[in-house]
Amino acid sequence: MSKVKKVAILTNGGDAPGLNAVIRAIVKTARTNGIECYGFIEGYKGLLFNNYVKLDLNTNASGLLHKGGTIIGTSNATNVFNYKVTNEDGTVEYKDLSDVCVQNIKNAGFDCIFTLGGDGTQKSSRDFSLKGVNCIGVPKTIDNDVAHTDMTFGYNTAVSIATDAIDRLHTTAESHHRVMVLEVMGRYAGWIALESAIAGGADVALIPEIPYDINKVVAKIEERRARGKQFSIVVTSEGAKPIDGELIVKKKLDDGKGLDNIRLGGIGEKLANDIEELTGIVSRNTTLGYVQRGGTPSAFDRVLSTKYGTKAMELAMEGVFNVLVNYKDGKMGYVSLEDVVGNNKVVGAASGNTKESNIRTVPLDDDLIRVARDLGMCLGD
Repeated sequence: MSKVKKVAILTNGGDAPGLNAVIRAIVKTARTNGIECYGFIEGYKGLLFNNYVKLDLNTNASGLLHKGGTIIGTSNATNVFNYKVTNEDGTVEYKDLSDVCVQNIKNAGFDCIFTLGGDGTQKSSRDFSLKGVNCIGVPKTIDNDVAHTDMTFGYNTAVSIATDAIDRLHTTAESHHRVMVLEVMGRYAGWIALESAIAGGADVALIPEIPYDINKVVAKIEERRARGKQFSIVVTSEGAKPIDGELIVKKKLDDGKGLDNIRLGGIGEKLANDIEELTGIVSRNTTLGYVQRGGTPSAFDRVLSTKYGTKAMELAMEGVFNVLVNYKDGKMGYVSLEDVVGNNKVVGAASGNTKESNIRTVPLDDDLIRVARDLGMCLGD
């Protein structure tokens, strides 16, 4: 018999297709086994302010499988281990308020907290596990960059949306003899850009893992024009950068210490301008943005999310805590949160964009890179 009687879910970081499907799977598995299930409102923010609701399959947790977003809300600017506090005199300081969260969990009698999120969410999950909280992480991000899992839920939907955008840009590019650039999300990992470029038949794919030479990009476009192809499609990850340049930062945030305060964006516009200047071909950029992570999850993501949610609840009932549910070689399993954190051991430290960060980037020997090169796609090198 399971010793777990009462559990809670939080969804943290950016929204992603499949979050509600994971919630549904956890709640349904919990009900089957006589376990109460609750949800913290707006991720770690709800945990800090003790704001939670009971999840009921007859009311608020009903009809979730196809719904995008998350019914319990999310926050991507809350690090309770380094929480930004404004004092009465207007001064700002950062406080570790994690003990408040731990006490809230104890007072509510939760036996386990399911943390649905990406690398930042799981970093905090690991940090809470060091304080005695039973945590089980579920990897959520359209970027597909969580360590030790082959695929995060939400990724397949994002790739499908990006591929549809490429299909649509093809018609305009061919009609007007233009170069069309598509900038997609991904932060410091190029999974979305590379896979959607292959699926959509793009001519150039630029990813953070391979700094690009603009002259190589131009050479590909000119080579196509010499063969009578009067248009080209370029897909770029928001984290791509030239070999002699830096990441293009759209905005620097002030969300607090221990958070990645950089918002990427703008590389697509730069590429379109550079290509037009060097080739004389009219070039236009489309930045896909938040469309990639909104709306209905794909059938694949609905099934993957359901697998993740049921496995998470099964692990809780087995008493396996402080792990991340993972998907490796076609099977569901788990790995310790310590392994997910990797070298990023400092409690409350930033999760991304540091040399200690343990995000999953595209290996240079990955099949996707081999396939792209075999197809003659330019990767900028």
